[in-house]
Amino acid sequence: MSASKAEWWRGAVIYQIYPRSFLDTNADGVGDLKGVFAALDYIADLGVDGVWLSPFFTSPMKDFGYDVADYCDVDPVFGVLSDFDAVLGKARQLGLKIIIDQVYSHTSDAHPWFQESRQNKHNPKADWYVWADPQPDGSPPTNWQSVFGGGAWAWDSRRRQYYLHNFLASQPDLNLHNDAVQNALLNVARFWLDRGVDGFRLDALNFAMHDPKLRDNPPAPVTDKPPERPFDYQRHLYNRSHPDIPLFLERLRTVTEEYEGVFTVAEVVGPEPLAEMKAFTEGNARLHSAYNFTFLYADQLTAKLTIDAVGAWGDNPNEGWPSWAFSNHDAPRVVSRWTDGAQASQAAKLFAMILLSLRGNAFLYQGEELGLPQADVPFALLQDPEAIANWPLTLGRDGARTPMPWRSEVPNAGFSESAPWLPVDPGHAALSVETQKTDPNSVLHFVRQIIALRKRRPELRLGDIQFIENADGLLAYYRTLQDKRALCVFNITEKQVRWSPPLNDRFSVIAQADAAPQDNGPPSTLAPYSGYLAIADKKTITNTKN
Repeated sequence: MSASKAEWWRGAVIYQIYPRSFLDTNADGVGDLKGVFAALDYIADLGVDGVWLSPFFTSPMKDFGYDVADYCDVDPVFGVLSDFDAVLGKARQLGLKIIIDQVYSHTSDAHPWFQESRQNKHNPKADWYVWADPQPDGSPPTNWQSVFGGGAWAWDSRRRQYYLHNFLASQPDLNLHNDAVQNALLNVARFWLDRGVDGFRLDALNFAMHDPKLRDNPPAPVTDKPPERPFDYQRHLYNRSHPDIPLFLERLRTVTEEYEGVFTVAEVVGPEPLAEMKAFTEGNARLHSAYNFTFLYADQLTAKLTIDAVGAWGDNPNEGWPSWAFSNHDAPRVVSRWTDGAQASQAAKLFAMILLSLRGNAFLYQGEELGLPQADVPFALLQDPEAIANWPLTLGRDGARTPMPWRSEVPNAGFSESAPWLPVDPGHAALSVETQKTDPNSVLHFVRQIIALRKRRPELRLGDIQFIENADGLLAYYRTLQDKRALCVFNITEKQVRWSPPLNDRFSVIAQADAAPQDNGPPSTLAPYSGYLAIADKKTITNTKN
């Protein structure tokens, strides 16, 4: 296989599907794999390179699939294994890669491994999970806190011990310090690779190993903004981010290298993720890429935020390749976080243009190509345990997980013939796929255009990035590859801005979001939430560092 085919993922655009909310074909109100199969043509028409499928494995669904009860089977709500095989087959025909989630930090308490482990302290899987004796006064072993609220230890009367759960109490943490556990997880990876998947997204990877010495976490620094959760009161030095995680990743890479063109990407959670992202992707023996929540949790997009996040990744040959996402199933939708809704459609185009012109891979979440805002889900209809636990301080995740709107004039926006598991936001129906497909000015049409442009312009897909500092409040940068250079300029504010590029080279505008070119050149005035992509007219590349 050629290097280019082996590295199909470098600079790729990957479309994330949250199967529960994508398309329901059996009228039970929950999306399924046959719905994914039916919609693959639509996804291929977007021009993306691949699809990331959120979990569809056997699960009690207390955390909607991220609590796995069988790593190697499909939950009946989504279908059967042959449905997944059909998705793989059709994706291959359409030229799409399929990436699936792997949840290695924890399982469901319904998993047979845990059911055996909890029986006593001497069974073959006794050490497959993180067990610890109580303190002399009966209290938990450490002060560690759960992401979803409360302490991170749950008492089990069978073993008369506590087990660790960084998330729900029904999600016990695996003990990846145990080689037998690592071997079992590597066999899971082989199972899906043998079926033909093209890669893995590793969920909550930095939670995969704990401190065996069970040291207490220190308190977090005091800030002006009080923490919203007990979890946020601590610096998480010991319940996650163990330095042996990269060694496990090297074992995983050895497995994936037995197959052709496999892509691996880590989700890295936390306020300071860069060091772990680089450790997880260092050299050629670990993962290919990693992404964090810098953009996903940001209340506002700024030039400094982007420069700090993207500019931290250079062209060091020993350094990994970054991935970026502005929206996903774990964060409120970007249009609602970064605008007040008054110019949502225009802002959605601008944000897509930025995402698709950054150096790295771009993850596009279902509905992002439609410019969907965060849905309004009343408390009585919430399903997400995190949203319920933290109500009303956070927008929660349910508002980003509501059903995909396919058609405007039918019940449930064409997602299902029955009442869906989460309500369809009335405002989403007007933004349906059917409505936008025939509208040349729609967000959908614009996103397709930019994806196609990214594929045609290697500097946008693979080039270096050089930020233009102090660009009068704009976000501006060059993407350069050999003798090709693109200029990317975005007004991410609500005010009109006048600005011209500092170089003498002439540029031709090749795409714009409401930024009309002047004589085919870059505009000197940019309206709020407008931007453009331009290419240098001459081949000689001058110094772009300012």
